[in-house]
Amino acid sequence: MRENLEFPDLLRLIDERATAFRAAVAAAPSLDVQVPSCPEWTLFELVQHLGVGRRAWAATIAAGPDAAVKSTAEGAPAAPRERAALLAWLAASTQELLDALREAGPDRGCWTWWGSSQSPRTCGAVARHQLQEIAVHTYDAQLTLGAPQPLPDEVARDGVAEFLSTCCATTAAWPHKPATLDFHAVEGLSWRLSLSADGARASRLPTPAATPATGEGPDAADASVRGTAHELVLFFYDRVPMDSLHIDGDGRVFDLLRAWEPDE
Repeated sequence: MRENLEFPDLLRLIDERATAFRAAVAAAPSLDVQVPSCPEWTLFELVQHLGVGRRAWAATIAAGPDAAVKSTAEGAPAAPRERAALLAWLAASTQELLDALREAGPDRGCWTWWGSSQSPRTCGAVARHQLQEIAVHTYDAQLTLGAPQPLPDEVARDGVAEFLSTCCATTAAWPHKPATLDFHAVEGLSWRLSLSADGARASRLPTPAATPATGEGPDAADASVRGTAHELVLFFYDRVPMDSLHIDGDGRVFDLLRAWEPDE
């Protein structure tokens, strides 16, 4: 089963998820409805966040590998309040991002906020993370309508590995007792996050059947979580509670990880 997506697939899926996001916005009864999974935002503010953010990343990619900071969307048109104009503005935001990524290609360097993670500081890694941001916010928009759809299988499978390697992996010292956490997707993929004084590092595991059960043997994890890849991604992004998945072992380690803000 393929895990990591190729660059053309990332671009295709960014476009696909952005189209699904716009469809949800178009079907909403009002742009002023609150987003349940982002309660500080209305649907309009979620659209604004997504559009401004994609334009900023397009500018960052276009700035080239020597850019020292993230660019802004300064000078770009503001998000209009009228729905048809807003949807056109959002589509143009996505197109700016896709055009910048295609122009740069996957291997060119790019400023990123992930410094000592396991994800490279390349446009390909930016595309990979952008897909996950757009996919999760598409879920948010659909949830606002009361009709959330699971993340597409290939997006969700790649999303688990992407989150662990980009958002969790770091060389900053883990301030607690060393621990290992396993993440099992019922689709047949498993990952491990190792936490120690050397930092946090993610790795692929053999199939779940070949992975030692939690608490059994020297290679067993301290805790593990199991669910669909879609559920794991939503768990990572705080869209579903931990108790909605199957947890084995010392679940308190997950709480410590979620509360950890490493200084790098």
